[in-house]
Amino acid sequence: MADAQTLGKMSPQPLKVVERAKREPEGRFNSLAHLIDVPALERAYRRSRKDAAVGVDGVTKEEYGQGLEGNLQDLHERMKANRYRHQPIRRVYIPKGKGKVRPIGISAFEDKLIQDAVREVLEAIYEQDFLDCSHGFRPKRSAHDAVRTLDRIVHRGEVSWILEADIMSFFDSLDRKKLKEMLEIRVADGSLLRLIGKCLHVGVLDGVELSTSESGTAQGSVLSPLLGNVYLHYVLDLWFEQEVKPRLRGRATLVRYADDFVIGFEHEADARRVMDVLPKRVGNYGLTLHPDKTRLLPFRRPPAGQKGGKGPATFDFLGFTFYWARNRKGRWGMLCKTRSASLRRIIGSVYDWCRRHRHSSVKEQHAALKRRIQGHFNYFGVSGNFRSLLRVTEQAKRIWYKWLCRRSQRKRLTWERFADLLRDFPLPLPRITVKIWGS
Repeated sequence: MADAQTLGKMSPQPLKVVERAKREPEGRFNSLAHLIDVPALERAYRRSRKDAAVGVDGVTKEEYGQGLEGNLQDLHERMKANRYRHQPIRRVYIPKGKGKVRPIGISAFEDKLIQDAVREVLEAIYEQDFLDCSHGFRPKRSAHDAVRTLDRIVHRGEVSWILEADIMSFFDSLDRKKLKEMLEIRVADGSLLRLIGKCLHVGVLDGVELSTSESGTAQGSVLSPLLGNVYLHYVLDLWFEQEVKPRLRGRATLVRYADDFVIGFEHEADARRVMDVLPKRVGNYGLTLHPDKTRLLPFRRPPAGQKGGKGPATFDFLGFTFYWARNRKGRWGMLCKTRSASLRRIIGSVYDWCRRHRHSSVKEQHAALKRRIQGHFNYFGVSGNFRSLLRVTEQAKRIWYKWLCRRSQRKRLTWERFADLLRDFPLPLPRITVKIWGS
């Protein structure tokens, strides 16, 4: 449910949608497209990032803003007259680790404004419908909140088994026809549904090659995360809450962040029953669970008398590896550390940047490295993960030293001189900034 602070930032019209969506949880909205007016497009403009990558139009926020009022009026007129056409999405690839890449779609600037204005309207409805198990891409919710939920149910003794799941290529695989049927449960406005369709049925420009697809929604689109949440709300969240849990013997909790989710079970028999039916359930909606990354494992608290400092099983979720370990008082508790793949990704990113920019000024290199490392720490700086953060800092120092040494063969950089340089240009120190355990 939307909180008071979020509601206070809304304009009066979306706020009315929020109030009605709360009041009528099964109601349908017949008139929504008129909410995407010039003020709504201007709010979308204000929310857009200044440094965002440009789409096929090559237009930046600054350039569009030079004639903002006229541009927004023209866009709104084209939309009302049904003359608005979504431009092809520009595809780029970002490193994923182990030499793999992830395709991301970048929309033209005007298309981003339309997508974000539509998102605002849909969010006013669906934030009242979404369940507490869903944490991804929602106001006032984060991946750390998902981890806290996981910690609470484990700490309360509600988890003996974990179902770790991975949906293959979720955003490329969701069925658009079924998504439309889901949206029509709450949205009866044909104009808004057609506008959403324009955002979905759009070509992708990969270099000079234009391609189209009959399924999925582009990763990188402003609207995609919300549409993905709507899809999994019906495919997974409601199904688990209304159909699965009432049939189980013990307690079970779904924790989902976008398409990444785990389910904790009290009893093994319940866990195995859900493990059997889950592939069929998602398969009915065009989705496939990864055979190697979807698994069921025991995750009960080790007995007090067990020797050793760690439990036998681990699982991965949201870039972390979770495991049982003894705390300083000798008691068993669930902790987490940065997943190996996430460590390789940040270290590889630092290495590649230093290699490609080794001839840039030390000041410029320092600023870029500081941003990368601090961004990593802001997410992974959770309770109990200090050792993983320290490893990132130490590796970054070695990498930076290596590539600074390659700048000149005549004047060798010694470790002593590098230590002096670090005093003037220090890298971020490991620091725990996010409290998870017992919060």
